[in-house]
Amino acid sequence: MLKTVFLDLDDTILDFTQAEAAALRRALTEAEVPADNGVLARYHAINAAQWELLEEGVLTREQVLLGRFDILFGELGLVRSAGEICERYEEYLGEGHWFISGAEALLEALGPRYDLYLASNGTAGVQHRRLESAGIGRYFRGIFISQELGADKPSPVFFERCFAAIPGFSRECAVMVGDSLTSDIRGGRDAGLRTCWFNPRGKPARTDIVPDYEFSALDRLPALLETL
Repeated sequence: MLKTVFLDLDDTILDFTQAEAAALRRALTEAEVPADNGVLARYHAINAAQWELLEEGVLTREQVLLGRFDILFGELGLVRSAGEICERYEEYLGEGHWFISGAEALLEALGPRYDLYLASNGTAGVQHRRLESAGIGRYFRGIFISQELGADKPSPVFFERCFAAIPGFSRECAVMVGDSLTSDIRGGRDAGLRTCWFNPRGKPARTDIVPDYEFSALDRLPALLETL
């Protein structure tokens, strides 16, 4: 019987893509860096690739946070302080929030039925501020953020530290839900959890990372979990 549900935050509950674009546009504009849609799209691609290298253990968090801007500015032929712009960007990123469609109703539906835990790879200060802004911390029995745990998804260490903090935890009664195959699904699977892949944009499947279940809209998740 399902008891414990681990939920990813970014692009599962909160719309990170929209928050990223708004914060990045402000930070780049202040630094007199072009902030048109093409530049924002290129940053998004660079950032995603850098985080995947972190998930694979190739880069450290600090290398990702600064390297993404160094790469972007190098491509644009600009000299700017990656550290200063990263700091300003994260300040703006933590100021507001947008929900994925159906997220608030999902938390209301799942909260009384299961023990919900947040499992996020984001920067701790930013994530706590976004959670406070969104007012959803009350739904979770625990909030696990990789920077605070000292390990990143999909590392088994991240999940083992989550498990150790939950009294009476059982893998057989738990599931990991998230939008990232490389982080949430691979990590949950390698930690011995069942996995549910949130795939609203119809991303192609991967033969090397196979979720137990896949769903395209948050309102479909409660019925799916009832079958587990």
